[in-house]
Amino acid sequence: MNDVRAHEDELLYVYAVTRPFAAALPEGVRGLDGEPPGLIEHRGLCAAVSRVPAKDFDAVPLRAHLEDLDWLGRSARTHEAVVAALAAVTCPVPLRLATVCRDESGVRRLLDSGRARFVPAVERLSGRIEWGIKVYAQAEQPSPARELDAQEPRAATGRDYLRRRLGERQSRDEIRRRAGALSRALHAELCERAEAGRLHRPQDARLSGRPGENVLNAAYLVPLDRSEDFVAAVRDFVPHIEGVRVELTGPWAPYSFAGGPDDGHGQEGQEGREER
Repeated sequence: MNDVRAHEDELLYVYAVTRPFAAALPEGVRGLDGEPPGLIEHRGLCAAVSRVPAKDFDAVPLRAHLEDLDWLGRSARTHEAVVAALAAVTCPVPLRLATVCRDESGVRRLLDSGRARFVPAVERLSGRIEWGIKVYAQAEQPSPARELDAQEPRAATGRDYLRRRLGERQSRDEIRRRAGALSRALHAELCERAEAGRLHRPQDARLSGRPGENVLNAAYLVPLDRSEDFVAAVRDFVPHIEGVRVELTGPWAPYSFAGGPDDGHGQEGQEGREER
């Protein structure tokens, strides 16, 4: 276990809460400090932590960093990698990105104050994983020849140009309509096949790097022994629709369901800081 004592200029970053466990984490997992995460056990719960510099994770610099998409992306990938490593050996309850405590005593207070949530969540999530579904509306991109036509006044009259632009807009609207209809039907179907489903805010293309407009961003809690059937159901249900793309992601540790059935924990894009 990595030494988790923070020095005066360091804080403790908390990735997830689990029951205490004896199994070793997968080889090569590294936290934000470049070292294997440490574990702090307290009253039947265990927090996975890393030491991080206060100059980056104290309140004021952290707010600035959270506006930096590159920094935020790197931190989120490391956070997710640690939680995924925990999920390979135990049942983690993932915490929000940038949950930070002052020291070990702060981590213990975090475990105590969250006990009413953490203990039921560990029970509810044990033996379950999360699958994600994203639906994108992706309008056809104009070809270089069509773009040249639009720039060349002699290629068409003004009326022809406006007619073409109207047709393109109507095509985009139709693709969005198809994507919306598929999203509603798919979400209803998968909620019947999962233990729970949750809708997240559509992802910003600047963060996802995916082409097209994200219409559906949903997560589903599925028992491990029904995971293959769930994936097969997605593939069987989704038709080919021109301009509409469906992505299945996972399996993940159940981020979206870590906070209980009715609260907002697990929503993508949430960041948090615990002053404890």
